[in-house]
Amino acid sequence: MKLTVIGTGYLGAVHAACMAEIGHEVLGVDNDHTKIAALAAGRTPFFEPGLQELLSRGIASGRLRFTTSLQQAAHFAKLHFLCVGTPQRPDGPGADLTHVDAVIDGLATHLLPGALIVGKSTVPVGTAERLAARLRTAGAATAHLAWNPEFLREGHAVSDTLRPDRLVFGTTSADGEKTLREVYAPLIRSGIPCVATDTATAELVKMAANSFLATKISFINAMAEVCDAAGADVTVLAHAIGYDARIGRPFLNAGLGFGGGCLPKDIRAFRTRAGELEVGSALAFLNEIDEINLRQRRRTVELTSRLAGGSLTGRRIAVLGAAFKPDSDDVRDSPALAVAAQLHDEGALVRVHDPQALDNARAACPQLDYTSRVDKACEGADVVLHLTDWAEYRCLDPGALTPLVGRPRLLDARNSLNADVWTRAGWQYAALGRLAALRHPASDALASV
Repeated sequence: MKLTVIGTGYLGAVHAACMAEIGHEVLGVDNDHTKIAALAAGRTPFFEPGLQELLSRGIASGRLRFTTSLQQAAHFAKLHFLCVGTPQRPDGPGADLTHVDAVIDGLATHLLPGALIVGKSTVPVGTAERLAARLRTAGAATAHLAWNPEFLREGHAVSDTLRPDRLVFGTTSADGEKTLREVYAPLIRSGIPCVATDTATAELVKMAANSFLATKISFINAMAEVCDAAGADVTVLAHAIGYDARIGRPFLNAGLGFGGGCLPKDIRAFRTRAGELEVGSALAFLNEIDEINLRQRRRTVELTSRLAGGSLTGRRIAVLGAAFKPDSDDVRDSPALAVAAQLHDEGALVRVHDPQALDNARAACPQLDYTSRVDKACEGADVVLHLTDWAEYRCLDPGALTPLVGRPRLLDARNSLNADVWTRAGWQYAALGRLAALRHPASDALASV
């Protein structure tokens, strides 16, 4: 099939490359000339495992091309996937649909008869209905809208597109559903579950899924606070309750909390939309979910100060991780970078390492010091912070780092390093939700933290 993918960010570039991979003829569209030039030359503008290979194959096959022209896109095919960003509004917590509206307006007068626009962007419920009316007003009376939400995890976006947990088709006609089933036929034949519904339910599926995941993360972080007060170990607690099939172990990882370009802004937009629908009380709990998540950042800064002796002024802090999650170079609303910036603001000398996100981090927080080497980050450090759970940090040899640091003190804000290995190497180890369970090997220094 011939189709376009409008918007070539983390979602759109992956979707375009994957659609070409399964055999479709794809035209990727974006108004960012620099990004389009990079993609057309076979270069990914961001880090995503597996994407470079797919991009190269798609271009070499002739099935994948790129343009900055919406008019060209409208004439290229009758099927258009909408993958533009829906960030938080600058003046409030709601979703900014400026880019979505701009694409609809740009396509409307050029669409081929019977065109189908399929939204993949995360939007407030009711957006598809509003956009359909916008198309009719613009004269595109024969165009149709559908919603096919994405469920991608950055760092796993390629596999999540080619082997998703489920496909959701929100349509207003049998023809729309038929077209989407043809697009995803190879995936459906492989046994991927497919849910066909209306557009409003499809829009809500994504918002509800992200809100549930955010709730689960904040729940275990709330338990971490209780564990620190009660002298318990949140990692053991998480394993114990995770055996219950009704609860499940995934996403019960206490630590610094969630960030990125999806969960934080999506729960705020969902809460705002509920208020517009006059059911705001139904989602009032999302306020507390958001607050618990942000509180983890403040708790991390406070604990770092205590480990550093009660003051951050002039203390050298090594920060391991800048991306909001591993296997990504995305620093949007990154908890790791937020903590590093706050430490700097409170007088600490902060040096940051990350395997992929240094350029983006430097652009976002130029006041910090950066290094491409873990050992350089740790040189002379009074406290080492583990803030992004990259695999290479889990493989670090604490004994090799001991001679480099000023004092062997580690705050594992992701609760994923081997505490026994670090304490046996002479390090004072701390982690959110485990403060009373773990000690320095030669003292009870953390007992009062």
